[in-house]
Amino acid sequence: MGYRRVPFAVDEWYHLFTRGIDKRITFDDDDDTARFIELLYLANDTRPIERSNFDHLSHRAILELPRHANIVSIGAYCLMGNHYHILLQEKIENGISKFMQKVGTGYTMYFNEKNDRIGSLFVGPFRSKHIGTDAYLRKVVQYIHLNPAEIFEQGWKHGNVKNLGQLKNKLLSYQTSSLPDYFGAPRPEQAILDIESIALLKDGLPPLSSVLRDAAAYYEELEKEF
Repeated sequence: MGYRRVPFAVDEWYHLFTRGIDKRITFDDDDDTARFIELLYLANDTRPIERSNFDHLSHRAILELPRHANIVSIGAYCLMGNHYHILLQEKIENGISKFMQKVGTGYTMYFNEKNDRIGSLFVGPFRSKHIGTDAYLRKVVQYIHLNPAEIFEQGWKHGNVKNLGQLKNKLLSYQTSSLPDYFGAPRPEQAILDIESIALLKDGLPPLSSVLRDAAAYYEELEKEF
């Protein structure tokens, strides 16, 4: 099955993903991941944003700022060293495109200024996959949360996991993923996710261990997009 970019429709869910140009590192440190996470929150608004207006605020304070109205629902996300994955539902016409443009432009401007570089940072356009059923939607949530498994169990995509319990604990401690929020971890990043969507998605969410093999096959297919 191909994973080509498809038109977005209101109330439908999509898995969005991309990576750095030439597989370059796009998140060098905690400041980088914090900035991207803040943009996931701030960009999800009908109003334009100017991130520099909030430079005097702490990370927590930024994630507590009021917003006018959301343009997408965020169901899950995960940031890795050179790529990211986001699960989005379109809430208004062109909401996903507007959201991704705001996040991508805002982060690239920040990263380029910080690293004295110019030009695009991520492979464009971003890739997308429509999620057509509720059952598959819940699996994709866990696929996204399993992405950091390669850090802790490099052979997981080949079925080689030494300790499933230990892997789950390490995934729960991975702070640039929404998995801790699904388990009720009290942290400001919870504000990024849509509360109603999370309540629905958690109902019947398959255990991480049960989708390991499927997740490996899923990511193998996604690699063909690049």
